[in-house]
Order: sequence, then C-alpha cells, then structure tokens
Amino acid sequence: MTEEAEAHKARDTRDTHDARDTPVTAAAEAEVADICRDLIRIDTTNPGDHSGPGERAAAEYVAGLLGEVGLEPAVLESHPKRTSLVARVPGEDRNRPALLIHGHLDVVPASASDWQRDPFSGEIADGCVWGRGAVDMKDMDAIMLAVMRQRLREGRKPARDVVLAFTADEEAGGTWGAAFLTRHPDLFEGVTEAIGEVGGFSVSVGGRRMYTIQTAEKGLAWMRLSAAGTAGHGSMIHPDNAVTALTEAVARIGRHEWPVRLPDSARAFLEAASDALGVEFDPEDPGTVIGQLGSMGRLIGATVQNTANPTRLNAGYKVNVIPQSATAEIDGRFLPGHEEEFFKEIDRLLGSAVKREFIHHDIALETTADGALYDAMSAALLAEDPQATVVPYCLSAGTDAKWFNKAGIRCFGFSPLKLTPDLDFSGMFHGIDERVPVDGLRFGVRVLDRFLDIC
Repeated sequence: MTEEAEAHKARDTRDTHDARDTPVTAAAEAEVADICRDLIRIDTTNPGDHSGPGERAAAEYVAGLLGEVGLEPAVLESHPKRTSLVARVPGEDRNRPALLIHGHLDVVPASASDWQRDPFSGEIADGCVWGRGAVDMKDMDAIMLAVMRQRLREGRKPARDVVLAFTADEEAGGTWGAAFLTRHPDLFEGVTEAIGEVGGFSVSVGGRRMYTIQTAEKGLAWMRLSAAGTAGHGSMIHPDNAVTALTEAVARIGRHEWPVRLPDSARAFLEAASDALGVEFDPEDPGTVIGQLGSMGRLIGATVQNTANPTRLNAGYKVNVIPQSATAEIDGRFLPGHEEEFFKEIDRLLGSAVKREFIHHDIALETTADGALYDAMSAALLAEDPQATVVPYCLSAGTDAKWFNKAGIRCFGFSPLKLTPDLDFSGMFHGIDERVPVDGLRFGVRVLDRFLDIC
C-alpha cells in the first residue's frame, strides 16, 4: 500500500470511528469536568503582586497529569510560587513548524459571600462546573489536558509538534508568566502559530449559532494619574486643590465619548451578525446591531472604540485636611492601529495639571482571518456543529497572546465551547457565579481533538 493510500485509510478509519456510538474522545470527555473541578479547587488567585498563593500547586498538578502519560514537562519559576509549565508533544510531521497551545493557571480574586456556590469548591451542579476560573480559563486548561492525555495514552500524534504552555500571571499582564517564558526561546523552537483563550465559543444571534475565533485584541494602558497642590486646612479657600484637579480630569476621561473605529475583525463579526439578524450593517452606526446582541453586546461594543475607565481614587487622610497630592487609576484599552490617537486624546483630557504614568502598557494586535490554521479551527467546529457559522472577532481585553506575538508567533483565540443562548458567558469573565457547562467542555474536547488531527 502506498503512503498516500495509507493516509486515506487512516482518515477513513477516523471518520468511521467518529460515527460510532462511542466517540474517539470518550475517555477525555469522561475526565474533563473532573480536571476542571480539581484545577478550580487549587486557589491560584492573582491579586496583581506576589501576595497570593501563586501557581505552583496548580503547575505541579498539571505536571503530574502529563507525567502519567509519558511527558516530562519543564516547570519554571520566575519568582517563588509564580510557576509556569511547558511540554512538547511530538507530531506526525516534525518537519512542519510547531503549534503552541497556551492557557493560564492564575485567576482573579473572588469573594465567597457574593457567590451562590463557593468560588473555589469546583462544585458540579445544574450541569455546570462552578468556580473562579471556570471560564477564565481553567476550562480550556482542562480540555487541553484531557485531550492530550487520551491521545498520548493511545499513541495518536497531532499533525505537527505541539507545545503546551500553562502560564502564571496572565491576569496581571503576564510579566511573571508568558513574558518570562519567552526569555527561554528554546522552549518554543520552531513555533510559528498559537491558539489560546477567549475564542471558539458559541454566540446566539438572530436564532443562528455563531462561533467566534479571536483574531485581534485591544492594547492595554493601565495608568496612574497624579495631581499636586498645596496642603492646608479644610476650612480655607484652596484654588490649587489636588483632589479637585484630579477628579475633574477623571470625570472628563470617564464621560468621554470615543469615536467609532472598526478593526477588520470587529467589522467582520458585525457584518455576520447583521446578516443573522436580517438588518443592514451601517459602519457609521454599529450600535444598531450591537444593541441586538444581548450580553455579548457589551464585549463587542467595546471593540469598536477605544475605552478608558476610572477604577481607583486615593487622596488625603482626614476630612478637614486638604492633601498635597491625589492619585487615580485608569484602565485604558486601545484598538489595533489606534494607539497614538488614544494617548493624544488622553493627554488632551488630562490637561496640564494632571500627570500620568504606566502601571502596565502593552500592544494591541490583529491578524487576518485566513490561512490553514484558521481553516482547521473552522473545520473542527463545523464538523461538530454543521449548521453553525464561524466568524472572526476582536477581544476587548488582553491575553498572553501579546507576549507570544512579540516573540514572532501568530496568535488566535480558540478555546472551543458550545453554549446555551441563556448563559451570559461574556459576563462571567471576572464576574460572580462563574461556571461552564459540562456538555460545553465535552464539546470542546471533541473539537480540539479533531483540530489536532488537521492543524
């Protein structure tokens, strides 16, 4: 039998296997929810500094799961307890460039009193796995682990080398995680493309199910504003009050209406959504479509303009003492190609009395919705949900893709989940009662497994 005939036979066998009652991914589907639960139970809260529990315990758990199936991951610590993990899985064609699949282990803080269920219990109830990290992003970590564990047990190689990375510190900008890893280029030798979080999930629009692939994300400008004045007694007149100068600037920024700007990825999503809704898309007034997207509209609405939101204020120490200085913090996000415009407008709004400095500053990025990898993601989704539509979109937040992009890797967001229309998925990122459907996890397992055959 020729090599070509053997390849066709292998594909035919896979297609037949998929059609059986017992799917190729049965073992992975059986354990994915338990892995997600176990990861959630490991508290990896990242308060933005090193005061949290760190990611060490979670990285050791992941290393143990991969070690059981023959991998020897590299466990790297950028700071005590701030731990990431990288493992390479050999592919069928080792002459092809490698693919990176990355997920982060840290989560944002959660207050148990605000939740229906303890955010670190990992409770499985009402068809969902509950807890901090269920959607951001221990769900995809679990899918990665479940799929790769079954494939390694069965000797099923991915189409090409795959590098798995489980990172620390993504929720605080990635300095102690992805950024640290990229300073070890040997870990990513031959890697040219990557998939990561916040893409591949379904959105219901006009009765049509659409799967989003993230091809762009906004840049990040976390800024500290400061104003100085003359300290004094609160009973006197103080025209150079630092609090007044600062709060006036903060109000100008907070109430500013940014002009509409449409990255290619945002336009493509809105055009597809308009088609699904049966309305004409007006690029000058995307709000008409965005207003019909339900909870997803919050995310999409933030991808057609720059944003700057005041988040913190700090001044003074006593009600009758006028302080000498005052500070505020702003969460700024700028669209791909509009960074210069963003900062020019911020400085105009600040005026001369208020200064700014960066807490964290990082790039926006955008790639095109084309190529073999994009086609493979689309094909894997449509094989499991043939009536759906696959569309690119822009993420309003940021991910570790920024660091990998700066290392020369083309990045997409692809963490596949099939969701019910009533689930406010985008609202659960950093929100309360975060949860992921067990059926959605199993869907993600099937999609990722298919994707690894054709990537």
